[in-house]
Amino acid sequence: MSELIKKQVNDAKVNMDKAIDHCESELQKIRAGKASPSMLDDITVEYYGTPTPLNQVGSVNTPDARTIVIQPWEKSLLGPIEKAIKEANLGVNPQNDGVIIRINVPPLTEERRRELVKKAKAEAETGKVAIRNIRKDANEKIRKLKADGVSEDEMKVGEAEVQKLTDTYIVKVDKHLEVKEKDIMTV
Repeated sequence: MSELIKKQVNDAKVNMDKAIDHCESELQKIRAGKASPSMLDDITVEYYGTPTPLNQVGSVNTPDARTIVIQPWEKSLLGPIEKAIKEANLGVNPQNDGVIIRINVPPLTEERRRELVKKAKAEAETGKVAIRNIRKDANEKIRKLKADGVSEDEMKVGEAEVQKLTDTYIVKVDKHLEVKEKDIMTV
């Protein structure tokens, strides 16, 4: 296999790794009835006029499986943090006691679990689509190498390598989904 094709296959692998990482992080955000600081990763708080990630304005901990505690670095941030959590629409109700904010994560109903599984499947499908798009781009780049004197046989070998990678990464997405599904459906 020529160096040019090896580079395209390697680039595809790097991009597929990124797609898997993104898919994993999206699946982690789907809560499975257990309290997790990562549930609050996307929340930003207005801090001196600048939207700032919640974990940069206070400490976020889980003392037990059903509770998240946020201890802001400054007391003046209690209100804005509480407001940001309510606006994030996570289905949780923050309680502000003047020192910390406590969030009790309610157990999931069967119906809610099924909704979350659907959401997880949608995220996994998005990951698979991203991987297939990477395959398509890599194959197009390999075909363009014909102008650089790469033979048809080498192009076919390169495309086969990219297809092997694609199959491997699709299986990885399915495994992540399977783990998440089991996590969500476990009461």
